[in-house]
Amino acid sequence: MSLNSDTMNHLPWPKPWRLARPLAASALCLALSTAWAQTRPVSAPPVPPPTTVVTMDMALQMAWRHSVEMAEAKGRQARAAAEQAVVQSWLSAPAAVSLSQREGGSGLPAGARETELAIAMPLWRPGQRGSGAQAAEAEAFWAQAAEEAARLRLAGALREAAGAAQMAMAESRQADQQVETLRQLAGDVARRVKAGDLAPADLLAARAELLAAQAQARGSQHAVQSQLAAWRLLTGSEQLPQSTDRTSSEAQVPNSQPESHPELQLAKAVVALSQRKLAQVLAQQGGAPELTLGLRQERPGLGGTTQNSMVVGLRLPFGGGTHQQPRIAAVSADLETAQAQARRARERISAELALAGAQLQASQAQAEMEQVRAALLRERAQLIAKSFQAGESPLPELLRALGAAALADTASARQQAAVQLAHDRLQQALGQLP
Repeated sequence: MSLNSDTMNHLPWPKPWRLARPLAASALCLALSTAWAQTRPVSAPPVPPPTTVVTMDMALQMAWRHSVEMAEAKGRQARAAAEQAVVQSWLSAPAAVSLSQREGGSGLPAGARETELAIAMPLWRPGQRGSGAQAAEAEAFWAQAAEEAARLRLAGALREAAGAAQMAMAESRQADQQVETLRQLAGDVARRVKAGDLAPADLLAARAELLAAQAQARGSQHAVQSQLAAWRLLTGSEQLPQSTDRTSSEAQVPNSQPESHPELQLAKAVVALSQRKLAQVLAQQGGAPELTLGLRQERPGLGGTTQNSMVVGLRLPFGGGTHQQPRIAAVSADLETAQAQARRARERISAELALAGAQLQASQAQAEMEQVRAALLRERAQLIAKSFQAGESPLPELLRALGAAALADTASARQQAAVQLAHDRLQQALGQLP
């Protein structure tokens, strides 16, 4: 039930409230103006400010050290180094040593013996070593491109986590500010009820709104802790990166995706690696030739003179093209898949870039509107507060005005954080690391 000034004048309130009204009105207006002008909550923030400033680049380095992708990148680099070491060898496969001995037998004199010690060395086919070196170089480039793409994807996860945490902290600050505003209002209403200026029902309503704001503040703090836990899981630290000022030049969206985008570089590296692998397989048709060098010792029989000789042999496999067809078909399929994935990656990056640019422009426009709306509702709440102190507006109307202004401030703070996140998403779409 609302009470206007005429109704209140006919109620049997005690006379001292007429003297206390001007002082209470001045005190409440000053308290509300101070509360609305505050940019930070009066209560302690959910997380104390860190002593060391953390940048997004530092956060990315910490997250990279804690990530599985770093171990995978090391494994790919080790594999590429091993492939390069193989093609630098002058043998296509490990050498083999053979030892054979034959004694006696049909038609041989007694005591005859033949011993042979040889080493077989697999050789490269013509063009096989060169194609293997090119494939090893392509694999090293692919390993580097895969690491850069993994860093970019990890940076995207960090940007999303930081944006969500910043939004949650903005909501928490606004919730704390609303609690302080309603606490001051409830104290003033309690004094006026004690002085006989307001009815006890108004005090109950003010305290109920205060409890609701406190519950919302607790929920906001819990949301902040949840987002900080997700950030700590990524980086191993609870310190969020310091937000940087954005310039208007960052909002310029190019017409096409940059060729230096890590995802594009990775797609190109996969295609190049598949092409080199196919060339390597084609150069390896058939088994590897083997050069055999050995020593042979022959004893014709008991009492005979031992004879030594050198053995040189060359083994040339042929007709191995049929056996290589399954491997050629598999590598050819991998090449076609890599080319299709490269086309899709280019299309996806173009779409993500266009979407990020549109989201940034929309977020900036919405942030401006939310900021103006919040300023209007704050001014309206201050006017209704003065009207309430003058006895021209009921308390429920003031509470509704304060609630609407608080919601507008929260929406404005969230939108400001959304603009920062939109900038980060645009950088992510451009393939830029922090």
